[in-house]
Amino acid sequence: MKQESKKQAGKQRRAAARRSKLLTWTVVAGVLGLLIYGMSQMSSVAYTDRHIAVVDFSDMTSSQKNAALEEANTARCPCGCGMNLAQCVATDSTCPLRETNIGRIKDMVTKARSAT
Repeated sequence: MKQESKKQAGKQRRAAARRSKLLTWTVVAGVLGLLIYGMSQMSSVAYTDRHIAVVDFSDMTSSQKNAALEEANTARCPCGCGMNLAQCVATDSTCPLRETNIGRIKDMVTKARSAT
């Protein structure tokens, strides 16, 4: 009788271990899925067309707009302030090169329109 209860206890422990392992893998897969989803939703565009209202993005496809915005958010303002072009145009109305930067972003928009 004792041997049967030991066998049953062993089976229960193995079943519990399998459930625990399955739960662990399920949680790991869920966390990885969330991380991958989160990373796919991230964008390198901090300043969008709404922030850069002085430039017209209205007739562009989403991929064209994204290409121009990525470039504007990557290129640096040449005045030495450390900001990127999009940030400078969106936030610093006192930059001595603001009009030049707006022109550069407009050129990026034109380039993105013709690329696709």
